[in-house]
Amino acid sequence: MNPEFERDLGITRRQFFGKSATGIGMSALASLLGEETAQAQNSPSSRGREEGAEGRRENGRRENGRRAAKRVVVLWQGGAPSHVDLFDYKPGLEKLRGTNLPDSVRKGTRLSTMTSGLTKFPILPSIKPFKAYGKSGMMLSELLPHIGSMADELCLINSMHTEAVNHAPGVTFLLTGSQVPGRPSMGAWATYGLGSMTKDLPSFVVMTSTDRGRTCGQLFFDYYWGSGFLPSKFQGVRFRSEGEPVLYLKNPEGLTDGLRRRQLDDIAALNAQHLSEYGDPEIETRISQYELAYKMQMSVPDLLDIDKEPAHILERYGPDVKRPGSYAKNCLLARRLLEKGVRFVQLMHSGWDQHGNLPTQLAEQCKDTDQPSAALIMDLKERGLLDDTIVLWASEFGRTPFVQGDMTKPTYGRDHLGSVYSMWACGGGFKGGYVHGASDDFAYNPVKDPMDGHDLQATILHQLGIDHTKLTYKFQGRDFRLTDVFGTVQKKLIV
Repeated sequence: MNPEFERDLGITRRQFFGKSATGIGMSALASLLGEETAQAQNSPSSRGREEGAEGRRENGRRENGRRAAKRVVVLWQGGAPSHVDLFDYKPGLEKLRGTNLPDSVRKGTRLSTMTSGLTKFPILPSIKPFKAYGKSGMMLSELLPHIGSMADELCLINSMHTEAVNHAPGVTFLLTGSQVPGRPSMGAWATYGLGSMTKDLPSFVVMTSTDRGRTCGQLFFDYYWGSGFLPSKFQGVRFRSEGEPVLYLKNPEGLTDGLRRRQLDDIAALNAQHLSEYGDPEIETRISQYELAYKMQMSVPDLLDIDKEPAHILERYGPDVKRPGSYAKNCLLARRLLEKGVRFVQLMHSGWDQHGNLPTQLAEQCKDTDQPSAALIMDLKERGLLDDTIVLWASEFGRTPFVQGDMTKPTYGRDHLGSVYSMWACGGGFKGGYVHGASDDFAYNPVKDPMDGHDLQATILHQLGIDHTKLTYKFQGRDFRLTDVFGTVQKKLIV
């Protein structure tokens, strides 16, 4: 379709609402505020509208309308956890301790500049034992006893791979489908395609945390949860752990609630007038964000009050649950957000970049994240939410099976490795107690059912009822999608 014609279609629609007898009206405002349901988006009357200037989101719906999941929570483990030490059981490496990783295995694999010039690659087996968990007998590190207790719910993927070897490109690729910043994030695509399930909270919420010692220097960039070229109302809203949880929610001093309400009504009327004249989708965003912020003044304080939780629930998430900004507290808040209808929750936790502190920091990271991650799964399951909620525990890449540094000293670690690594998902129709794919004997290359980030994105969208090849948005003359021109739904992962 001609881009100019698409633009005119969008403007004509907006002008119709803007110049009708009642202006944009409350019904149109409700739509702009994200109250439009997935059914309405998929109705015949909406198809021409969505195929205009706002893209073709309704085409992402699978023909039979079936979907296993309604919502997603991403437990992002920033810095890259070691799959060799946590998930990819390789007992044979113990006999090879200190020997050189064969050249035939490395095969010129791209490495970071920290080890790309090395001539020797001494093998370092897992630093802690593995054990079998659950009825499935899934092999996981003894550092993960709580996650291990949920083994029969987990779909463990041991064959992920990526071209990225540096943190920011790796994170950007997994969360946006491109190593280059600027594309919409997975959460933005999901909320764009499916709409909102709540009137009083954002559809996409982000929270961040780090290890106590702040050992990981990686930053969390806004584009990890940005909307890219999608309308900005689809970007993630970050809840902060210090100060105001969401900026600019409070009324200025001297401004009463009633006066604030009248002010917002006047601003909405002016914005509606501009919308009718210019048809700019960012004006829609402005209207919706003003109204959502007003509603969040009441909903957010109540949401963040975890003292209302029963004592046994607080204990379930561990001793760190009441510390502001902790991973444990964020996991509990994630459950509360999902329960209240938030579509996509993204927890970003750093501290896994263990180049020279693996013997000490790996155990600390597992201690901080293991119990809360398992508690979230258990909590969702008890509330009947796990069946239609995807829980994804993920990172940008893995770490090398050879040592970085001197393994005879307590200051060794592992470098980045993109050729193979592990992550897990559960709920939302993913198979429980199932291990997908496999690496070679050195945990260095995939040898069975390899998967990349686009395959993972395609599978998650599939479980949300979206065909990843059809959820598109026209930008700069071409149709873009989360999976670009790649991605295959991995049917073996799902029920």
